[in-house]
Amino acid sequence: MSMPKDQEVSLIRLAAAGDRDAAGALIKAHQQSLFAYIYRLSGRADVAEDTVQEAFVRVLTNLHRFDERYRFSTWLFTIARRLYVNACQKLKPAYDSDIVGSWRGQGEAPEQRVFDDEGADHARSAIDEALMSLNRDQREILVLFHQQDWPIALIASHMGMPEGTVKSHLHRGRRRMRELLSVHDVHADRLAEILR
Repeated sequence: MSMPKDQEVSLIRLAAAGDRDAAGALIKAHQQSLFAYIYRLSGRADVAEDTVQEAFVRVLTNLHRFDERYRFSTWLFTIARRLYVNACQKLKPAYDSDIVGSWRGQGEAPEQRVFDDEGADHARSAIDEALMSLNRDQREILVLFHQQDWPIALIASHMGMPEGTVKSHLHRGRRRMRELLSVHDVHADRLAEILR
């Protein structure tokens, strides 16, 4: 959920002054997208939960250091990414297949819904497994670009690399995802649409 910059700055100022409701609004506005970002990078819900919690603690205790010329989400994601990299030194990322399961089918009959749920779960699982097979830079760039809708320039700044390098990683990552997902014959057409 993206909020207007002036509203975001107002919340940041209030939260920095100790307003708990403003701090809660900032967390609510960014918690879901930050969790999704870290979960996609790590493949582990426990790592994502811990990283997101620590990121918000750090951000909220250092709001006085935030530069209002920039987006709050960029600052938050940068802090979370650093925390995740530090966690990687302690924990080896692993894919957690149990986290998938909240999708609902569109079929009218109960058996159709079960079939659709299984198909959606299979597709999600295939995407997650393929994503976890990419190198860390490619995975992060794909997640930021496709899931978080970040532009190339912002990704390049966030990751400290030239835009051309980001584009190369994006291209190679997409190609590798297509290769990995092509083995999932049942959902190859649906998955190909996602990666266009």
